[in-house]
Amino acid sequence: MKIIIPMAGRGSRLRPHTLTIPKPLIPIAGKPIVERLAEDIISISSEKVDEIAFITGDFGEEIDAQLIHIANRLGAKGTIFKQEEPLGTAHAIYCAKSCLEGPVIIAFADTLFQANFHLDTNKDGLIWVKQVKDPSAFGVIKTDKNGVITEFVEKPKEFVSDLAIIGIYYFKKAEILRDEIQYLLDNKIVSKGEYQLTDALENMKLKNMQFSSVSVDEWMDCGNKQATIETNSKILEIKEKELFVPNSAKIINSLIVQPCYIGENVVIENSKIGPNVSIGNNSSLKNSNIDNSLIQDNTQIVDGNLTYSMIGNHAIYYGISRSLSIGDYSVLDFQSK
Repeated sequence: MKIIIPMAGRGSRLRPHTLTIPKPLIPIAGKPIVERLAEDIISISSEKVDEIAFITGDFGEEIDAQLIHIANRLGAKGTIFKQEEPLGTAHAIYCAKSCLEGPVIIAFADTLFQANFHLDTNKDGLIWVKQVKDPSAFGVIKTDKNGVITEFVEKPKEFVSDLAIIGIYYFKKAEILRDEIQYLLDNKIVSKGEYQLTDALENMKLKNMQFSSVSVDEWMDCGNKQATIETNSKILEIKEKELFVPNSAKIINSLIVQPCYIGENVVIENSKIGPNVSIGNNSSLKNSNIDNSLIQDNTQIVDGNLTYSMIGNHAIYYGISRSLSIGDYSVLDFQSK
């Protein structure tokens, strides 16, 4: 089985953190979003995943190498495909058309999930959904009493269903999806100016393919700073039993309030850290009080009293109380005169 992960978007809502790396490579509780996504998919699949295809933009060779390394860590071959123009979800998937054969899972890389089911590979197709309060912002489905999908509706203005599609799909025969997307492209069938996956799914359904829905327990967004911090907190709570302070970390006269993720070679001195804090490798914190925050690699914080903050890589902060979002290589010093 293959996993295809479209991730060509720049993640503009999460700037400045996406100015140097794409959003799916931002770490959540110590692992990149895209790695956690692929890992969770593999955990519910009874079939071996032998290839993970990443559909990227122009992120550069270093990012491509990181993605291939992630696939290798998960026991799969990693391949890279490029989407040169943002022409919609169906177009993005078609960029990996050589992978659209046999059983395939397609997962858009801006979301994480927790689910308590095993993938039923006997179905024609499965679509992950979550019940939401306001379905007007999402693509939704309608189902019959057996959970078979009867209709796909993109961002309904009037209520038709509260089962939102979270962006993860299973296809038993992905070549059928490939052909339907080819039909959309050949005939320039667009919705709101883009080639939409839901249009291909609707055509497949009309040809008597049965799609069933599977509900996830948690659907966690990483679209902006606030959502990413909240997702980091949820993952820390879910994975709390797996968290530990590595031997390379130095905790000096400090209190760690779990759950927290602490990376390798971290130094924490005269500080209170947590709950719900992730600290990347080689970072140092001194005389600080930090909760509900995400701090990346090689960052220094002194006199930080921070909550609901995101601090990037190689950043330096000498500060006072506030809620912050500081990008990579930034220096913020409130102590200088």
